[in-house]
Amino acid sequence: MPEKPEPQKPNEPAQPVEPKVRTLDARSLRGLAHPLRMRMLAALRHDGPATASQLAERLGESSGATSYHLRQLAAHGFVEDAPEHGKGRERWWRAAHDGTQFDESLMYDGDPETRGAAETFLHEIATFHTQELSTWLGDAHTWSREWRRAAELSDFTLHLTPEQTYELSRKMNELVNSYRDLPPAEGMETVRIHTHAFPRRSGN
Repeated sequence: MPEKPEPQKPNEPAQPVEPKVRTLDARSLRGLAHPLRMRMLAALRHDGPATASQLAERLGESSGATSYHLRQLAAHGFVEDAPEHGKGRERWWRAAHDGTQFDESLMYDGDPETRGAAETFLHEIATFHTQELSTWLGDAHTWSREWRRAAELSDFTLHLTPEQTYELSRKMNELVNSYRDLPPAEGMETVRIHTHAFPRRSGN
C-alpha cells in the first residue's frame, strides 16, 4: 500500500509543480511536424482553450483547415476536448500537455520521413521564436519602462565541452521552471523565455 505524502506545513513554501511534457517519438513527431498544427498547438498552450473557428480567425486560416488539423492533433494525443467551455454546438479544444520535448535521436532515425519531420519541427520552432521576438521589438514602445527594462536580448560565447553545455542547459531549464506556478501578483503578465545553445565553428 503506498505511503501517504507528508502534509505541507503552514509556513513551508509550496513545491514547484513540474510541467506536463510530452516526449516525441517517431509517430507523434510525424503527426505534429506541420507548420499550422504547431502554431495551433502553441496558441492553445499560450492562450487557453479555443474552437476551430476562433483559431482560424486568430491564425488567418479557414475553419475547415483548423478543424482538420485539430482532429489530426487529437489523433496523436496533443489536444483534447474542453467540454467545460462548450456553449452551443461548436467544439472546444485544449492542449493536452504544457510542453513538448524533442528526442535528438529522431534526427538520425533510419526512416527518411521521420528525419524530414524532425527538420521541419526544429526549423518551425526557430521560425516561431524569431516571429515572437520580432513582435516584441515592434511593440516594445507600447509597454511600460519597467517591462522594457525587464526584457532581455543577449547572447554569450563560451568555450565548453558537450557535457558542460548539456549541464548548463539543464541548470537554466531548472531555474526557469522554478518560477512556474507563482501566486498571482499585481502587474503579472505572460512572459516568454527562449533559450538557444549550439556549437559554432571558427570563421562561420
